[in-house]
Amino acid sequence: MSTVNAEASNPVPPTGVERRERLHNTIAALVKLRQEVVVSYCQLSGVSSFDNRNEESHSVEADQLRRFCQIMVDYTAMGHFEVYQRIIEGKERRRAVKEVAADVYPAIAETTDYLVDFNDKYDAFEGTAEDVDMLAGDLSRLGEIIAVRGELEDQILAALEQ
Repeated sequence: MSTVNAEASNPVPPTGVERRERLHNTIAALVKLRQEVVVSYCQLSGVSSFDNRNEESHSVEADQLRRFCQIMVDYTAMGHFEVYQRIIEGKERRRAVKEVAADVYPAIAETTDYLVDFNDKYDAFEGTAEDVDMLAGDLSRLGEIIAVRGELEDQILAALEQ
């Protein structure tokens, strides 16, 4: 019994290879989740293909918006807690990562604020004409924010993978 407790209280720290593998898996999962956000955003916005954009009619269902917001919040949280937390806490030691983070993380934090605010704003979306009008205007800006965040995030992810 005491051996089990000793092992539980003194876990073996991961090796460099294990840390790199875990980081690679985390980055891959974050990129995959970002792709899900983009696909869900396109569906929500009614963008199925460039060729059909003028012929399509589109409406937004409350459940569809909630699903999108959940994916977006999961993506935002994963980036924050799985990737950026070490940087925020000053625990990142690699110079290249720290330099890139110093340049781009403040803007990523701004995108996080926008994504969270969007989620909060549309938490009670019911699909009324007023809701839909407001959403139509906000979706355009949201698409820009998602694109900017992806570009900034890619800079940090590239530095992390070096």
